[in-house]
Amino acid sequence: MLALADKFYPVVKHLMNRHLYSALLYLLSPLLLVYLSLRAFKSPDYRGRWGERFGLSKLNSSQVLIHSVSMGETLAAIPLIKALMKAHPEWHFTVTTTSPTGSVQVRKAFGDTVQHCYLPFDLPFSVKRFLKQLKPELCIIMETELWPNLVHQAHKRGCKLVLANGRLSQKSADKYANYPKLNRPMLQSLDVIAVQTQAEAERFIALGVDARRVQVCGSLKFDLQIDDAKRQQARVLRQQWQRTVEPVWVAGSVHPGEFGAILTAHKHILARFPKALLIMAPRHPEQFELAASTVSQAGLQLARRSTEQKMSADTQVLLGDTMGELLMLYGCGDQAFVGGTLIENGGHNPLEPAAMGLSVCVGPHHWDFTQITQLLVEAGGLTVVDSAETLAAHLLSLFEQADLAQQASKAAIAVVEENRGALVKQLAVIERYGSSVAN
Repeated sequence: MLALADKFYPVVKHLMNRHLYSALLYLLSPLLLVYLSLRAFKSPDYRGRWGERFGLSKLNSSQVLIHSVSMGETLAAIPLIKALMKAHPEWHFTVTTTSPTGSVQVRKAFGDTVQHCYLPFDLPFSVKRFLKQLKPELCIIMETELWPNLVHQAHKRGCKLVLANGRLSQKSADKYANYPKLNRPMLQSLDVIAVQTQAEAERFIALGVDARRVQVCGSLKFDLQIDDAKRQQARVLRQQWQRTVEPVWVAGSVHPGEFGAILTAHKHILARFPKALLIMAPRHPEQFELAASTVSQAGLQLARRSTEQKMSADTQVLLGDTMGELLMLYGCGDQAFVGGTLIENGGHNPLEPAAMGLSVCVGPHHWDFTQITQLLVEAGGLTVVDSAETLAAHLLSLFEQADLAQQASKAAIAVVEENRGALVKQLAVIERYGSSVAN
């Protein structure tokens, strides 16, 4: 909705407040049904549970509400939620997401030990009904998933509001600044913002947040815990594929618009290493079929993980068309490319392959992970590329020089290890505001 205002109604930027924002949302609410219908047409995961999207589901009261967006934010939030549950077994938790992939991760991690539903659209009546049922005393919002009506209504009810693992790129900060009457009151309603970096702290302060409410805690993504079972499964799979010696690389969280470049890069690698394998994992389930057809149209031999097709010596591309397996699939590779970066998307988390010991490549559009990317670049564990050709050239250089590949792998792991500790810091911040939660 704000994107439309940016494009067509620049004058609205300076007039937009929460009331006008809400009125426009009501006017555009029929389009929300169109949006859900289109998503449901592309992906079965969006078929059903629509009542939750409008706050119509029946919920039990819960002292703590934790909201994450999709799979990436949820994976980062899981250790934090588990630590809070361990410290406060008397609290009842509700965990919300906005995507089916995030929902899957919540159910996988917690089962029925937490209440889970989708966060309603930010329509006033939906948010009011949702919060009236839930009666949260503490609301923890992950990263930058801020919604004006949610924040306003929770603050109005006396709920403590914490933005955890907060991140704010300069591009996002500029967008917030475009709507001061809408965003400044929302940001100033937050009791505390636990940000990842000092640069992000300064951006929040520049937008009008009291500096005393901003705490630099580092990124929870560095505290990624990898189950040994995932590493073992990856080793076993690679042996089963009979690719223990041949080059294997993973293109994770890739989007349409990147598929062609990824496959072009792989063709360059196949010219030098005919038995090389690419594991290509699209970001969203609704992209799986398009990815499969793109691989076939490129003339490459395809196997699909979802059907457990037997890998043959001729298989050139394994499509990672399953959910929740990306981290394990990274463990099957020698090098990784992280998607959403060759297109203007902002990128996805490069720490997942780094923690699995892979050297990493990203494209130039990685603004959502600027600091993490810079740390990895400076250590020698990550390289920024801008085309299929530069991607292929870098991958080939490491496939051909084992000592350089080993150095990059060690550098990537070292960055992850040296920056752990955000979980403890963010827990301490949350505990200060959670002390008021009733037992």
